[in-house]
Amino acid sequence: MQKTEQEKQIQPLIKDMMKTLFLMYAVTLILLLLLALILFKMEPQEIVCKIWLIAVYIISGLLGGFLIGKRRKTQKFLWGFFVGVFYFLILFAVSLLLYKGLTGDWMHLITTMVLCAASGTVGGMIS
Repeated sequence: MQKTEQEKQIQPLIKDMMKTLFLMYAVTLILLLLLALILFKMEPQEIVCKIWLIAVYIISGLLGGFLIGKRRKTQKFLWGFFVGVFYFLILFAVSLLLYKGLTGDWMHLITTMVLCAASGTVGGMIS
């Protein structure tokens, strides 16, 4: 059975997205471990933790958008947007599983989605 032209294009795209998402979550893990260390050693104010979490979303999104833009070579901002959205969707799915449903306010959820998508788009434009 021969692969169609569309299948030949989709497989590298899926591999690129998976690799990029893996690296984004690796960076997220490292940054969250640094936050945990800071919390353990210094007991910073709550606002510092919130700012750090926003920075984690932005840094991971920028990295993911940049990497997928370098790999895809065309429509970099669009691929950056998609990788940012996929990053958010995985975060959202994991939080749904951990908390067994939606908790918190919708504004935080929408803000997080916009941060992830926008930083991925900017990362794609930079690449």
